[in-house]
Amino acid sequence: MPEKVYSKEEIQEVATRVRKNILRLTLERGGCYLGQACSSAEIFASLYTGILNLGPSLGSMDAIPFPGVPSPDNMDYPKGSLYHGAFQADKDRFFVSPAHYASVVYCTLAETGRISHQAIEKFNVDGWNMEMIGAEHSPGFENTAGSLGQTISIACGTAHARKLKQETGRVFVLLSDGEIQEGQAWEAFQAASFYKLDNVVVFIDVNGQQLEGYTKDVMDIEPLAARLEAFGAKVMDVDGHDIQAMIDASKVEHEGKPLVVLCRTSAAHGIPLLEKRKPFLHFVRVGNDEMDDFKKFYDQM
Repeated sequence: MPEKVYSKEEIQEVATRVRKNILRLTLERGGCYLGQACSSAEIFASLYTGILNLGPSLGSMDAIPFPGVPSPDNMDYPKGSLYHGAFQADKDRFFVSPAHYASVVYCTLAETGRISHQAIEKFNVDGWNMEMIGAEHSPGFENTAGSLGQTISIACGTAHARKLKQETGRVFVLLSDGEIQEGQAWEAFQAASFYKLDNVVVFIDVNGQQLEGYTKDVMDIEPLAARLEAFGAKVMDVDGHDIQAMIDASKVEHEGKPLVVLCRTSAAHGIPLLEKRKPFLHFVRVGNDEMDDFKKFYDQM
């Protein structure tokens, strides 16, 4: 658990500030993944302040110049995993699969003291490590996600290795519901069940939307809980904006099975002006005709 003990009200304040900051970035930069911030702010705030057992950050508090892509001549660049603390047997690791949630990761790191608020000003600025799509060098990212659906396989492999080494730290993964359409995700759940990876906890942001519209219309994934249980997981189905429900779900016993927490969310939560745009909230741009309304809402958040 983090050194600071956050009350439920303080965790909600973290989530609200994360959402507000990303609305600001959306207005200033011409667009951002704002819908994902609305759906997942409480999830990330709960994980970083009330669930994850991470060590102190080893990453730079300030943004750093882009360190270059991995290569045989560039293997010593600062990793995003540094922001989750040292690799220790009793500490958790946290993998974020949907790389376009990067703004939510950065803003939550800033709200929890793992990077500075000034670092956020380098978000999506050429030449810096605060990219809009996170990768292995981005603060808070343990790996480059590549295609959606691949990170859970990396996380399960890590969890299997940790069990073999008898490490007590758990492996957490954040997925978005759209990537459950990928076959690789189900192979990972199948493997996690087969190897009895009860040190794996998967949080899924089930906001019901993806690039092309409602998930149920593109490729329906429901009944998600029943499918995951059929693959051998212990499943908790909760309101993804209910902080206490998510914290309680993360503590449920799941001996011999991976734990999956389905977080039912809305991509307009906290910013009702977005409701009329559903189901097309994958990337939000605010036009001149709406700018005054959004700025007024931002000022009162």
